[in-house]
Amino acid sequence: MMITTTDTIEGRKIVRYLGIVTGEAVIGSNLVDDLFRGLRGIVGGRTSRYEKNLVTARGLALKDMQTNAEQLGANAVVGVDLDYEVFSVGETMMIVIANGTAVQVE
Repeated sequence: MMITTTDTIEGRKIVRYLGIVTGEAVIGSNLVDDLFRGLRGIVGGRTSRYEKNLVTARGLALKDMQTNAEQLGANAVVGVDLDYEVFSVGETMMIVIANGTAVQVE
């Protein structure tokens, strides 16, 4: 399935718009990770565990969106947007939301 952030797919004609589809993924981290990230933020540098969690969450959100598009009979999703949020409720949670328009293309 073609998934793109653009509103069109070059060389392909959209023949049917099937609706908005979304996918969400929530991943938590623990206090030790949060403290380590805070220290890294002070001294600089990248935190590979946090980045890996973001990559995992993004992949899960996109897969969830794709599954929802397939259930509508789509063979592509256009206009995809990714949103990232972080919040704490006892533990830090990362949320990735993917949304786009499910379509059928020739």
